[in-house]
Amino acid sequence: MTKKLLDKTLQAYFIYSLAMFCLVAPVFYFTTMWLYMDDVDESLILLKLQFEENSLATLKKSDIPQWNKYNATISINKSSALKKDSLFSTSYFSQIEQEYEPFRELNSPIIIQGTPYTFSAKTNLLESKDLILGIVLLFFLLLLLMFLGLVFITKKLSQKLWKPFYTSLGQIEDFEIDKENKPRFAATSIEEFNRLNNSVEKLIHKNMAIYESQREFVENAAHELQTPIAVFQAKIDTLAQYSELTQSQAETIESLNESVARLNRLNKNLLLLSKIDKNWFSETSHFSIKNIIELKLDFFQEQALQKDISIETKLIVDAMANGNKVLAEVLFSNLFLNAIRHNLPNGKINIVLTPHDFTISNTGLCNSLSQGKLFNRFNKPNLMGNGSGLGLAIVKKIADLNGWEISYAFSNSFHSFSVRF
Repeated sequence: MTKKLLDKTLQAYFIYSLAMFCLVAPVFYFTTMWLYMDDVDESLILLKLQFEENSLATLKKSDIPQWNKYNATISINKSSALKKDSLFSTSYFSQIEQEYEPFRELNSPIIIQGTPYTFSAKTNLLESKDLILGIVLLFFLLLLLMFLGLVFITKKLSQKLWKPFYTSLGQIEDFEIDKENKPRFAATSIEEFNRLNNSVEKLIHKNMAIYESQREFVENAAHELQTPIAVFQAKIDTLAQYSELTQSQAETIESLNESVARLNRLNKNLLLLSKIDKNWFSETSHFSIKNIIELKLDFFQEQALQKDISIETKLIVDAMANGNKVLAEVLFSNLFLNAIRHNLPNGKINIVLTPHDFTISNTGLCNSLSQGKLFNRFNKPNLMGNGSGLGLAIVKKIADLNGWEISYAFSNSFHSFSVRF
């Protein structure tokens, strides 16, 4: 599964943010707790020192009950054989909150009028669960703000930085070597993109030169072959008229005649493709598809009858289309010829025309054709056929030129070619 570059970057940021949260949150919590407890202990010790400095020398035993009554956080209790200061955490039940609350307490031994007592000072602590919840919420908020900030900055920055790349990518995707839409890459301020554009531009220029050279070669070869083929055909026709031919000689001449006819069709198809590539058929008009189909039906029905192929048509409505009419006639001729040539004896052909679609279906091979190379030049799905392998390539070329869509499907033993106008 592929992802956009930006999505992968954001995913990395998200994983990093989550890892940081899991690592830093506990460290932050325990560090905060340690600092807080240290501060509370210092406050309790300071409170004891102030008591010893200001109150202990003048305090009498008889004053202890009064002292305990008016000091909620400091009390003087009977001695518990305490030898030194003791700091510890404990909890006391709160009558107001009706629950136990955490406290930090200092117990220290003191002497009042020669009698040992215990000085106790305590301070209320925040409830741990409230502290933990506060820390978690604080970190979640910080993480969320950090992540949203990273997403916003990365997205905005990436859109700006990668804009030249996506512009070049769009031009490359739209580029077709046989059309005059050569990409024009604009210079950018990013060195890597300029290097990429220059490399792609050189590659396109080199391939276009090779393609143009091959196209000129095919065109010139096809032109040069026209005259020899015509002379060859004429001599075969002359030989075929000799009355003294033996059966074997007649069969040889018939075989030669079929080969020359096939060579002639191949040559004409190559010339047609060359002319289409050179945009010789740029003139367009608005015409009736139904009229073309009916005209072709009259011509091809006779060929279908020779193979005992039945043709059923459903031309209920007419369809008007824009494009080159001459090429449209070639397209439908090739589809008719394809349906007859690759059909079975006693096969069937179904033709359906709707306002925006034309579909021709025929019986034939029992398996679906490979669609990967179906419209490639010299692709012959049926190796036993005598076609040139250029018919469907021409159909695809004409459909693209007219802005139509050609598609293939196989269902219920019928091979279907559809053209959407």
